[in-house]
Amino acid sequence: MQIDIKSYLEDNHLTIYVISKKSGYGYTTLHKSFNKKQSSATSLNLRDIEAIAKAQDTEMWKVLRELELHYLK
Repeated sequence: MQIDIKSYLEDNHLTIYVISKKSGYGYTTLHKSFNKKQSSATSLNLRDIEAIAKAQDTEMWKVLRELELHYLK
């Protein structure tokens, strides 16, 4: 399962910097994760989804549902 995370971030007016600042996770860690090539073995991890949820002040399951419904490649 590959997720178009860059489109999700753009559509939700998020940057890696904002996510890092609001979630408490390091910028470099998130930058590497969001920019790595995804395969069936390495999709987004729970930390990434949690960071996005914290940045949007929402729950992880809502972010995951949005990604599954609209951003699968």
